[in-house]
Amino acid sequence: MTSLPKASVRDTAGFLLDVFIPTAAKGPLLRRPRAEALAERLKLDERAVRRMQELDRKYPEGPLLLRLPVRNQALILRPGHLHAVLTQSPDPFSPASSEKRGALAHFEPRNVLASTRAERTVRRALHEQALDTSSPVHRFADTLLPVVREEADAMLAAAQAKGVLDWDVFSRCWQRGVRRIAFGDSARDDQELTKMLTRLRKDANWSVLKPRRRGVRDEFLRRVQERIDTAEPGSLASVMGSRPEPDAAAPQDQVPQWLFALETSGMAAIRALALLATHPNQALLASEEITNDSTGGRHLPFLRATVLESVRLWPTTPMILRQTTREVSWDTGTMPAKCGVLIFVPFFHRNHQRLPQADRFDPALWLRDDDQEDWGVVPFSAGPVSCPGRQLTLLLTSTLLSCLLKDTAFTFQDGHRLSPGRPMPGELNPYTLRFTPTVRAGV
Repeated sequence: MTSLPKASVRDTAGFLLDVFIPTAAKGPLLRRPRAEALAERLKLDERAVRRMQELDRKYPEGPLLLRLPVRNQALILRPGHLHAVLTQSPDPFSPASSEKRGALAHFEPRNVLASTRAERTVRRALHEQALDTSSPVHRFADTLLPVVREEADAMLAAAQAKGVLDWDVFSRCWQRGVRRIAFGDSARDDQELTKMLTRLRKDANWSVLKPRRRGVRDEFLRRVQERIDTAEPGSLASVMGSRPEPDAAAPQDQVPQWLFALETSGMAAIRALALLATHPNQALLASEEITNDSTGGRHLPFLRATVLESVRLWPTTPMILRQTTREVSWDTGTMPAKCGVLIFVPFFHRNHQRLPQADRFDPALWLRDDDQEDWGVVPFSAGPVSCPGRQLTLLLTSTLLSCLLKDTAFTFQDGHRLSPGRPMPGELNPYTLRFTPTVRAGV
């Protein structure tokens, strides 16, 4: 039985120092603003991609086993191998890796991402039902999109009063909208629920290295269950109201994933706004789509493509983790059972050798008929374990952008960094983005 190629001790250390540690330091479950700022200032994301390109050149066969003393860990370097892993998830490549189970145990221990076998099947089905995974337009769009419009109006009003649209204004309105989308208007001002989740996500950043706050977690999950029990018609949680008890799907452990994933999608939306504010040609196409829209925000392909480009350029989930359930044979050798598998997404999204427009803002990439995944472009992962909320996220964020841009122009206060004539930076820190809003003449 032949083993996979192994990285040298020096190359393993280089990967840890340039890729893994800086990425993990930014926070896998909750972003750390100071770490984001440091990564942006030192261009650590660009260094990480260069390190991955160096490994790709040095070890062309892959997957690559790292030389670690504690566990077997493989690194994916080729698009074909990436798709093999994603299409063969959850077996033999389980998303319930040891690191992920340790992290999610802090606030959603029975979540689908930490589950296996029959439990995973029933929990995944619940996500797909509630999130309307297969539909570009959620069946509750008539309820959900007015929430987005109202919060966009509130965002614009707050920005006009403050004279700037920044992350504080943006996130306050967006989080309020996320609670309403999940549970209904009664959850609009339940900031304590969001604060509890934030506290637990901070702990989850440390996975098994941080003791669990079981009391806080139990109280948080109890409050989530109360919100599910009183969820208003047309909210995401309303589909769970008639489920039996006890329920193998563990609804209260699935909903927190929606809360923090939809919150994170706000980062993609504000970065997309920065892209449009600094690229006049694409901004014109967006304006034309908004003006000609007769669907009430349901079908905005260019704005959806803009959000996809935002996530391609700056992935909100930069590391995809898997763990083998058994030995897996590759052309180059055998991957052992219980081996960690790591996909560093920015390496594939920013690889000039396979994607000529890697460092450009190019929404047309998502409007073509050819398959972007041939290059390893997977902003919402791919395969049976891909993000079940992809379509919902694109629906909500594209509608938000259309509402913000309909009658208002935004000037990005640090726009030179995103000039069409320059490569897009490896990091765009959402916490420091600032826009000057100007109501268009004649409105």
